[in-house]
Amino acid sequence: MQTSRTRVLSCLGLALALGATRAAFADVRLPSLFSDHAVLQQGAAVPVWGWAEPNEQVTVTLAGQTKVAKGGADGAWRVTLDALKPGATLTLTVKGKNTLTVQDILVGEVWLGSGQSNMALTVNRCNNYEHEQTLANLPQLRMFTVERASRPASQAECKGQWVLCASNTVGAFSATAYFFGRDLHQRLAVPVGLINSSWGGTPVEAWTSTEALQAVPALQVITDSWAAQTKSPWDEAKAMAGYDRQVATWKEAVKKAKAAGKEQPRAPRKPVDPRLSPNRPANLYNGMIAPLIPYAIKGAVWYQGESNANDMTAALYGTQLETLIKDWRTRWGAAFPFAWVQLPNYRASDRNWPLVREGMLQTLKVPATGMAITMDIGETGDIHPKNKQDVGHRLAFWALGSVYGQKVASTCGPLPAGHTVKGGEVVCAFTHADGGLTTKGGELKGFVIAGADQKWVPANAKIAGDTVVVSHPEVKAPVAVRYAWAADPACSLFNGAGIPASPFRTDTFELPLQPKK
Repeated sequence: MQTSRTRVLSCLGLALALGATRAAFADVRLPSLFSDHAVLQQGAAVPVWGWAEPNEQVTVTLAGQTKVAKGGADGAWRVTLDALKPGATLTLTVKGKNTLTVQDILVGEVWLGSGQSNMALTVNRCNNYEHEQTLANLPQLRMFTVERASRPASQAECKGQWVLCASNTVGAFSATAYFFGRDLHQRLAVPVGLINSSWGGTPVEAWTSTEALQAVPALQVITDSWAAQTKSPWDEAKAMAGYDRQVATWKEAVKKAKAAGKEQPRAPRKPVDPRLSPNRPANLYNGMIAPLIPYAIKGAVWYQGESNANDMTAALYGTQLETLIKDWRTRWGAAFPFAWVQLPNYRASDRNWPLVREGMLQTLKVPATGMAITMDIGETGDIHPKNKQDVGHRLAFWALGSVYGQKVASTCGPLPAGHTVKGGEVVCAFTHADGGLTTKGGELKGFVIAGADQKWVPANAKIAGDTVVVSHPEVKAPVAVRYAWAADPACSLFNGAGIPASPFRTDTFELPLQPKK
């Protein structure tokens, strides 16, 4: 039986808990993006938002501007600052019933970097790390790394903090984003803020909202597959028992592979509730992109596709990437520039890399987009190539030339621009042949040609101005040409800026898909 003393203590505890909850709710709060060392986008309206008590007045002050808002029914509030200019270090003050002060704020260029493991790969895992440390005293270059979060519903907040670039911090930065941002910082002479939201081994659909995916009929095969997986309750014991069997089989396979001197199979992944899986459509959008909106950004760079190349939906990659770009732009309310890294060369006979690369090439039809071609800087035996410096440089070439109007040698490698069949020859035209088409290693390799029988043979290829003339004596009536159409192809066609040409094909022949292994 509850005593009088117990009842009093219980009531007191409840009152204290309610009081603490009300006090916490009454405190004005900001999302983690608005924290010390933040970088705000120059030359654009800058939303600032947070939470307070319903109907509580919130005053935001920065750079001589003062904006006022009131907490809504859910406590959410938002103001929009007028365009800011780079210059002095700023302090943001947000005042309600309490006062928040955010210090050491800079104004400059803000870019979002997202994708899977090659975006997540850190500087300390790249080539010449010790040398890169000596160049990293760049306090006006800063990175906010979003803590990994896979969520079945859209989130308002994420965890992370802004970190100044220095020799003792740069090692943990996303290398692709860092080398891209460093080039911008040094060329534009303004502060640069980089937001790294990435997670290794994840597909493009995980980074796209449910609403956007469901609006595209071609992507129903993906959403339906996951709907089937999440239809039944999660049975962890059953899943772990199956996992244990997979591990036992894998260990035996590893022994056989070692004995035969062959490549070892990948270890099976530990199972998780599919509702919480980082591979589930929209889960990473919900947990790692939605909380960033509407933070003012200049644009986004993307490095992903490996996971989708290991899937029967690889031919849909172009549709998926276009859907993601449209989704993010719509939710930010701005058609910001967006560029990606085309998958590099890699020994991946069991993967559909050429199809994913083709999807990336086709997505260039979307306005204000770009692509860093990396066919020459991958590693045959490593899916995580260590040369992220050139990846960042090529993304920066695109941004500096296409977004900022700076003079650069080239914003992209050679891209196919149509073809003409002339007797026994196919003449392939190219754009971005800046400085002239050229070869590396002398002979022009990587071209194949076929007639109506679809039998491909290595082709003779020669450069003629901004075109390549392709032929083979045994193919009297050619109908199609392909270049670098393999996971780890010969790569010999470049422009004068030293950037390789994109793989391409002129045909629309049906292609077999490699099943996931």
